[in-house]
Amino acid sequence: MRLLVFATILATSLAVSAAEPSKAQSGLSKLPVALSDEFQFRKTKLYFLDPAPPPLRRDKFGSSFSKTQAQPDASIGFERSYRMFGAVTGLDQRQRFGHYFDFWWRVKHEANVTVRLEYRQEKLRSFTQAKEISYTGAKGTMHTEFRVIGDEFFDDGKIIAWRCLLISDGRIVAEDRSYMWD
Repeated sequence: MRLLVFATILATSLAVSAAEPSKAQSGLSKLPVALSDEFQFRKTKLYFLDPAPPPLRRDKFGSSFSKTQAQPDASIGFERSYRMFGAVTGLDQRQRFGHYFDFWWRVKHEANVTVRLEYRQEKLRSFTQAKEISYTGAKGTMHTEFRVIGDEFFDDGKIIAWRCLLISDGRIVAEDRSYMWD
């Protein structure tokens, strides 16, 4: 059985609550949709840590970057080195390659909230998987991170579509999705 990678939870509000680790699911139940202004996604950061590092551009004199070409964004190089920090062996590095999802979301009043990431991977086609994290007494701005990395990434391929849901009282109260999600 595949090892599950537990999501790291960071709470950025004063109401830090105990969160459960993410759980992989395959049999997803349909939930009623009742979107609410009390719940909202504020920001989404997606990062794909590719096993093949980006190639360096060289000019005709052999230097790394030409003055006429745009230089790569420094934050992209930082993100790669941040995610790979401490991975010394090839096996350590392999377990870090894949998709990283960071969601910042807001709750206006205290509520029990489950954050669910549903996704489809290229080798599994239309089969939908999910990871979720539950928060008790969430209030204010919160941060949730999901990872699909290592063996999970190499066995099933890149993520081709995803959506993230905020679920409260058995209802979907906010949603963020990729343009490929149907």
